[in-house]
Amino acid sequence: MTKFDTLLVANRGEIACRVMRTARAMGLRTIAVYSDADANARHVREADEAVRLGPAAARESYLNIAAVIEAARRTGAGAIHPGYGFLSENGAFVEALDQAGIVFVGPPASAIAAMGDKSAAKARMAHAGVPLVPGYHGDDQDDALLKAEADKIGYPVLLKASAGGGGKGMRVVESDAGFQAALDGCRRESQAAFGDQRMLIEKYLTQPRHVEVQVFCDAHGNGVYLFERDCSVQRRHQKVLEEAPAPGMTAELRRDMGEAAVRAAQEIGYVGAGTVEFLLDADSSFYFMEMNTRLQVEHPVTEMITGQDLVEWQLRVAMGEPLPLAQDELTITGHSFEARLYAEDPEQDFLPATGTLTHFAMDLEGAGLSSFEKGRARVRLDSGVESGDVVSMHYDPMLAKLIVHGDDRDQALATLNRALAALDVQGVITNRAFLQRLATHPAFKNAELDTRFIERHEATLFAPRRYSIEEYAGAALIGLSQLARECESDSPWDRHDGFRLNAPHTIRIALCDPAHAQDPDDSDAVVVVEGRRERGTDTTWHLVIGGETLTASLQHLEGDAVAVTLNGHRRRLQARRDGHVVVMVDPRGETRLFWRRIDAIDHGHHEAESTLTAPMHGTVVALLVEPGQRVEKGMPLMVMEAMKMEHTMTAPADGHVENFHFQGGDTVGQGDVLLEFAADESPQG
Repeated sequence: MTKFDTLLVANRGEIACRVMRTARAMGLRTIAVYSDADANARHVREADEAVRLGPAAARESYLNIAAVIEAARRTGAGAIHPGYGFLSENGAFVEALDQAGIVFVGPPASAIAAMGDKSAAKARMAHAGVPLVPGYHGDDQDDALLKAEADKIGYPVLLKASAGGGGKGMRVVESDAGFQAALDGCRRESQAAFGDQRMLIEKYLTQPRHVEVQVFCDAHGNGVYLFERDCSVQRRHQKVLEEAPAPGMTAELRRDMGEAAVRAAQEIGYVGAGTVEFLLDADSSFYFMEMNTRLQVEHPVTEMITGQDLVEWQLRVAMGEPLPLAQDELTITGHSFEARLYAEDPEQDFLPATGTLTHFAMDLEGAGLSSFEKGRARVRLDSGVESGDVVSMHYDPMLAKLIVHGDDRDQALATLNRALAALDVQGVITNRAFLQRLATHPAFKNAELDTRFIERHEATLFAPRRYSIEEYAGAALIGLSQLARECESDSPWDRHDGFRLNAPHTIRIALCDPAHAQDPDDSDAVVVVEGRRERGTDTTWHLVIGGETLTASLQHLEGDAVAVTLNGHRRRLQARRDGHVVVMVDPRGETRLFWRRIDAIDHGHHEAESTLTAPMHGTVVALLVEPGQRVEKGMPLMVMEAMKMEHTMTAPADGHVENFHFQGGDTVGQGDVLLEFAADESPQG
């Protein structure tokens, strides 16, 4: 038995906070590590002690093995938990800990090596009798050979970094024409993320589900599976919504997949928590995809349905204890969902976002989750941030994970939608509204799942919003009411310009989609608001929208909740003003409308821009054209990298680049002018 009383968590964000929560409950002293960018981060604030590793760049801080080990020595930490990402699947790190006499909370280096090289792992899995997807996993990485193998497998194929994970260095190639460009891009991403350019190729199944099995092994030869999770809803091969158990699983299929996963783990002498990922085809055939030799981001849904703390299992196994339960002692209770909250803009191709979180909270009472409902359907928020924290360009954009549990899938999904409505994040763009669109989509509600769910339903998930009269009316009232609460002198009902309590006073409000807000002449609707106070009642407002008249009132409830009553129909929702944008949220989804007084509209004209600006903080990877070279609209001009993903800037029109302001390797800030672009003159009519 290898007991330890102090645990260092070699990670950051929500996973560091989550690991330390269990460690403290077990009576362990907790040590955080941090970079300069994270000096005031939540995981640092919550730890018993914290040690600086180095500058903001991960390679100089969280990936600095010597600095992490020195932090453990300075604080007397007997064990290190790696979380996920960073050093969690780094065999050299595990070997260095062994030499330093520090316990690694994870598998042995040999198991990481066996699964870290995905090509070699395929051969081991075949030996263990685990089904494999057809593909090429060889050592020869010649471009022409890889192209020939892809042609032989048949398109579409999936290019994957051999040392990869998390969607990095992974692309679908639809035809031979796009193979070389995809290969070059994957190699660049793989080199940046893993220091390794080797690729493997697999047949790309057109509509598979991504179903993974949670396995656990100890040093005494015991191995169990804690059932499966469906992680099919993904974007850029990164998971967005996960659930457990997977819908539509038979008892036989669950057993077959679970036993195959345990065989996979035992084949490589695995110890600790791991996840074996499978592709599940429509005919119930399943194929080994990869094994993640660490704790997964989505482990909470497994904890919800099994009632087990997987981090506690990890720590006890690391101390040399046997597994807490045998296979026949593990059961499934209810259903659980996890939604990943990212700092990113789904409307701009999921570009990462940065900034300061001016507000970060979850208003469960305001969302209508009563204590009774919370007792029956649990809600959990695993977060690494709080109000006032800065979201940096240096790390993964995930802010938090929202996890819910219900008696069955329908109840859990309804609770997820209420909890998403309760999540209020201001100051940084997030995917919260997109998560609601996913969770309320009819196909998702019917569990019609596959790994291309978002692409297949792109037309409905990203359809232009069509607002109802009720939404326009609600936005007008909320905007006026909150303006009055924030600055009483701006309230139209407190003005000194002839307004009388016994006579109506009118103003005009223009409302539009926030995407159109840059055009001051654009409005989707104009609301004429007339206010009067009737004896013995609250203010009654009369609204005229598109020729229709509504009698309206607004009541403030607990938290951010309000009740909007239109012509006697009362609707409860959560609402706020974010600058000029009114945000209204209920379990059916989110409505955002740009709000302005008509008399405040600036009727100036905007000149077309001749520059391209950086949509996020990042690093310039490559310049793809020469200054003066003629290009066509949509042609790639330069490549940026941010938060471990590449983003290509394209020509806004036919024309040419006059000059670039940055070179490869330069760091740029959001909004920095990247280049000067000259568009071709339009032909005169």
